[in-house]
Amino acid sequence: MIAPVVQAVGVGKRYGPTVALHDVSLTVRPGESHALVGRNGAGKSTLVSILTGLSATDSGSVSFSGEPAPPLSKKDAWQSRVACVYQHAMVVPQLSVAENLFLNRPARGGLIGWKKLRRQARELLDSWGVRVAVDTPAGELSIEDRQFVEIARALSRGARFIVLDEPTAQLDSQAIERLFARMRQMQQSGITFLFISHHLHEVYEVCQAVTVLRDARHVLTAPVEKIGRAELVDAMTGEQDGLPAAVTHAPLAVGAGEVLTVTALSGDGFRDVSLQVRRGEVVGLAGSNASGKHQVAETVYGLRAPTAGTVAVEGKTLPSGDIAAALQAGIGCVPRDRHHQGLVLAHSIMDNVTLSVLDRMGRCGIATPRARRARGTRALSDYGIVATGPEQPVSDLSGGNQQKVVLARALERDPRVVVLINPTAGVDVKSKEALLAVVDRVRAEGKAVLLVSDELDDLRRADRVLVLRGGAVVAEHRAGWSDGELVAGIEGVGRHD
Repeated sequence: MIAPVVQAVGVGKRYGPTVALHDVSLTVRPGESHALVGRNGAGKSTLVSILTGLSATDSGSVSFSGEPAPPLSKKDAWQSRVACVYQHAMVVPQLSVAENLFLNRPARGGLIGWKKLRRQARELLDSWGVRVAVDTPAGELSIEDRQFVEIARALSRGARFIVLDEPTAQLDSQAIERLFARMRQMQQSGITFLFISHHLHEVYEVCQAVTVLRDARHVLTAPVEKIGRAELVDAMTGEQDGLPAAVTHAPLAVGAGEVLTVTALSGDGFRDVSLQVRRGEVVGLAGSNASGKHQVAETVYGLRAPTAGTVAVEGKTLPSGDIAAALQAGIGCVPRDRHHQGLVLAHSIMDNVTLSVLDRMGRCGIATPRARRARGTRALSDYGIVATGPEQPVSDLSGGNQQKVVLARALERDPRVVVLINPTAGVDVKSKEALLAVVDRVRAEGKAVLLVSDELDDLRRADRVLVLRGGAVVAEHRAGWSDGELVAGIEGVGRHD
């Protein structure tokens, strides 16, 4: 019998009093795509760090193709066995594709033969069907191409086991299809994948087996074809009937006033976009990553300056590209990238929650620790943030809890308009439900919500969904739309094409 590509048996890991993994086992067979799923904080990241040689086990063992894992100090040995492609690309943006492919591999005699380097890079990429120019700076590549460059780099070191950590989080539907097609081709060539995703439909589309972790423990491993989605969600959450209920919409109040008015707005990646959001209404923006939907939302909030058009809150036109003015006018925002735009990772929960209201908490924006702690404590309760206390750094939190902190900060000023950009990206099933419940809550409070998302489940919260394609609004769907209708509009195809 052929030995597993990787096998973890009885793995345990603690960080001080925190149990990160307890008696976890995993077996990945050659040539398969094996999904690893679980809520944020379930232990997935810790297990990956052990499987890739970044952390040692406290108990248990790891083997590759029947041989014990090498010592952590033997980095070359680890890189010849396994590599991880993370959600955020691990390339050096200033260096060319060729330089990134052969980074940290000393040339003979210490001198680099640039012509030979470029030739070898081209041969490597061609052998795996990656079509990018080797002289291109890596920072200019699309996210999709950066991922393929990282995979090719891993394969060039001899690794045939690739961990894909949330690879689709920043890709549009067409790029996801290309990624999955490439994965299938590579599987036929003997490459094995450990696929980590919060999108369960992707597990069913591209994986043959799935392992579920919950609360640092192994819950189940099964062939994908033999486990239903409801059963999978129950395993992840530890609850029965874990699938979310259908979304119902209360009708808008009679005479609900217009709060947000966007008129003939144009900018980077979009043109002549007009929309209105009334009090107590949720309006969704749907489209591919190239549709311009993110840029529209960021312009509404002042992160970008438009080239034409206006944004007004309750009839008052806002200055262009002015975040402070947007805040003062009553716009709160959950930005697209929580790590770079939404949080100060080294600071505490209470510091992050109060960032947008310091001017209201004391003279010259200086707030006492007691006042900040009180607001932080309230946020823990109001948004279900799982933490040791308001003083805990947000860098210590899971992705779902970090996103709750971002949302708490956005709502701390009691805004009249809430702009949500991919609010549930990279969070687990239960955190997603909690975040969307807040959307329902702020709608009931009479706030106007502009919701931008790649997730159909998110967009079901909307009273109306505007579809953008090629930078323009091409369709509007009222609540009750079918998946097929919306996806057809996003992709620009007819239902029966």
